[in-house]
Amino acid sequence: MRAIGVSNFEPDHLDRLIAVTETVPAVNQVELHPFYPQQAIRDANRRHGIVTEAWSPIGGVYGRNTNATLPTGVTSPLDHPIITALADNYGKTPAQVVLRWHLHHDVVVIPKSVHADRIVENSKIFDFALTADEVARIDALDTGVRAGSDPETFSATSYQVDIDNQ
Repeated sequence: MRAIGVSNFEPDHLDRLIAVTETVPAVNQVELHPFYPQQAIRDANRRHGIVTEAWSPIGGVYGRNTNATLPTGVTSPLDHPIITALADNYGKTPAQVVLRWHLHHDVVVIPKSVHADRIVENSKIFDFALTADEVARIDALDTGVRAGSDPETFSATSYQVDIDNQ
């Protein structure tokens, strides 16, 4: 038996991979946060029994690479008034609200942090739950615009690395 994981596979990529190799990935890691919730990929993963894992789960890459229209002053899901209001309501941080939103969608999240206090803070998301209406309000923040590379246009030349000078 083989076990594989993939990253940034779109539904058609998954279908082709499974058809050719007869191997269903265990996990598909994709850019996923309130501004880009990737419903079609989550649905395809669920249909195949693939676990969805979010990279950039709190949208940290979002502000630097997007053409999405956002409210004034908002460059990240953590700055959005809906997220900050929910954080205030629950006595949580915006990051905790976003991480909890992922759990409501059965998405695996492993937020990156090098700060011990933030790592502890990120783990304190199991003592509250968002309502279905609150989850829907966060879902509605979808901009349809990714911040990371597009898997349909990504190639080996997208990020050239000079190995000789590493």
